[in-house]
Amino acid sequence: MASPKRETPDRVYKICDRRSWEQARASGRYFGSGDDARDGFIHLSAPDQVAGTLERHFAHQDDLVLIGVDVSPLGEALRWEPSQGGVLFPHLYQPLDVAAVTSEVPLVRAPDGRYQLPEGLVPC
Repeated sequence: MASPKRETPDRVYKICDRRSWEQARASGRYFGSGDDARDGFIHLSAPDQVAGTLERHFAHQDDLVLIGVDVSPLGEALRWEPSQGGVLFPHLYQPLDVAAVTSEVPLVRAPDGRYQLPEGLVPC
């Protein structure tokens, strides 16, 4: 059986708490969350996956930052692997070098309590 295919975007995203991201910026590398460490890779999302990831895994967390990452310097350490339902998600098998980061946007909540996403990303 053939593995699922996905067009690779130029940018992927990481949702993380502000404090962890500030530490990563200071050191130059992001080593991931506790969940990332448990799973052995940094969980990332494609642009069309950010809203769902935010809703499923971060809905009750505050003080979050959305990190945009250029995929080109990640090389073979970035792998697209099936997750729930066979959907391919980007997984990074090395610490994230902050030099690959192209944007960092604080995530704020709308009056209805849902996060507002940057333009170009599908809102929750």
